[in-house]
Amino acid sequence: MSPCTRAAVLGGRVLPELLRVADVDPELLVTDFGSAFVEEALRRRLATAEVLVTGWGCPPLDGEALELMPALRAVVHAAGSVKHHVTQACWERGLLVSSAAAANALPVAEYTLAAILFSNKRVLESAHAYRAARGPIDLLRRYPAVGNYGRTVGLVGASLIGRRVLELLRPFDFRVLVHDPYADPAELAALGAEPVPLDELLRHSDVVSLHAPELPQTRHLLNASRLALMPDGGTLVNTARGSLVDTKALTEELLSGRLHAVLDHTEPEVLPAVSPLYNLPNVLLTPHVAGSLGGELDRLAATAVEELERYALGLGFHHPVDRDRLAYSA
Repeated sequence: MSPCTRAAVLGGRVLPELLRVADVDPELLVTDFGSAFVEEALRRRLATAEVLVTGWGCPPLDGEALELMPALRAVVHAAGSVKHHVTQACWERGLLVSSAAAANALPVAEYTLAAILFSNKRVLESAHAYRAARGPIDLLRRYPAVGNYGRTVGLVGASLIGRRVLELLRPFDFRVLVHDPYADPAELAALGAEPVPLDELLRHSDVVSLHAPELPQTRHLLNASRLALMPDGGTLVNTARGSLVDTKALTEELLSGRLHAVLDHTEPEVLPAVSPLYNLPNVLLTPHVAGSLGGELDRLAATAVEELERYALGLGFHHPVDRDRLAYSA
């Protein structure tokens, strides 16, 4: 992992637990497996490593890297997706892989729930209006249709995050639609959602929240024609990937005032300084804060430590990565 990841994730309260469970040197950090060819001491340590604890910034575990680790049996990732470092060579070796993606899903789902509730209540819009008026506002006249009762929420993707959002939405008086071509319709129905085609979801949802993976077939999944299907006054929430949405088309819709948006991911990841989305009253733009930050990072580390302990006890991982599902998961 990167040095800043180690400091943020493997420090504080979790480090003593890590040292209790595993024979690990917390000062030993690998950021580039290529350097191991010239650092003899590091090569000796890697040669005996049975498990790698990885995090954000891990270099690819390709065939050349795995040659340095003949004893390696498992990879425990103290973060979400393993797509950036777990390669085909890892699966060919038969490595066991675990991820803290489920732990990272919770803060994203919490952010999404807050975005849905605030969007239907028009909190951002009314706050701007109150700031401008600096006096009383006729709420019933200005916002006659606000509120969360009886609203329809559409989730695009029944991923780990999408399913956590489903769980969090249960106590509320929502109709929940879900589109996911890989999900079992019966399972979605059991979770309290109605499986529907994407275009139907867009037409009928007051809030559309994106939880689909970044794949070639999901690039600009919401293009101009699909965004046009959303009802006037609808809100788009994106905590997934910016590439799922055509930024130009979305910007035009938001400039017109027809739609609202809560965007934690955009394409590009950091919008140009001249982008109008920074200043529009119908847009809440956040700098990729939905995922684990601050104290929430302890949850990722604790999950990794629990997985290490299960491995040490000869038990299966509680959060194994499914090789077959990885191709179409987030």
